[in-house]
Amino acid sequence: MRIGVTGLNGRMGRLVAEEVDLSTATRSDVSAVEALVQVSDVLIDFTHADAVTRHATACADSGCAWVLGTTGLDASAQSAVNQAASRIAVVQAANFSPGVNLVLAIAARLAAALPADEYDAEILEMHHRQKVDAPSGTALALGRAVAQGRRVDLSAVMQSGRDGQTGPRPEGAIGFAAMRGGQVVGEHTLLFAAGTEHIALTHRAFDRKVFARGALRAAFWTKGRAAGLYSMADVLGMNDVK
Repeated sequence: MRIGVTGLNGRMGRLVAEEVDLSTATRSDVSAVEALVQVSDVLIDFTHADAVTRHATACADSGCAWVLGTTGLDASAQSAVNQAASRIAVVQAANFSPGVNLVLAIAARLAAALPADEYDAEILEMHHRQKVDAPSGTALALGRAVAQGRRVDLSAVMQSGRDGQTGPRPEGAIGFAAMRGGQVVGEHTLLFAAGTEHIALTHRAFDRKVFARGALRAAFWTKGRAAGLYSMADVLGMNDVK
């Protein structure tokens, strides 16, 4: 496969490019995305939310599959992703780590089994000081997994950045706390807290290579794939397990 990598000046872009060099793929290094997708079978994209709409159009128009790891998308950018997925295979994930995606699956099942009026759900995440968005895309994915298990809309129950006299915790709320400091790659904990017990799911990433290798795995998976919006659960075969 010919794999295009955007954002080669960024941390994740460089790591992905290194992993492609170690694989049997051919890496494309054209700088302009419109030219890059013309010489690529799939584009791996870890750039900025502001570039997503442009990249969606370029990939869809060229027929190039798209592996998208950019987070912090607004409604307009997400709509562009969805439209592109009607024409090409798109793998979109907040986190390409296999471990994180297994945690997401477990989170949804726990949330379905643990009543919201007894078990408070809180999500704690920490990242390096350079990270610009909060909560992280992975933390939000955890929140969506809990909301899915509880059959609610995350936006209706999300509590983030508590400060001052906030009053009692609303029943059924999904809380978020974000810490930034040092060079932490990524740490996420989902806590279900009841009066009688606590259940915690924690994932810690020690090397960003886990994300790069997951993205490369997703890129190879798109070969011959029909148009559609896919997740890492699809790539890992988790949706095939009944």
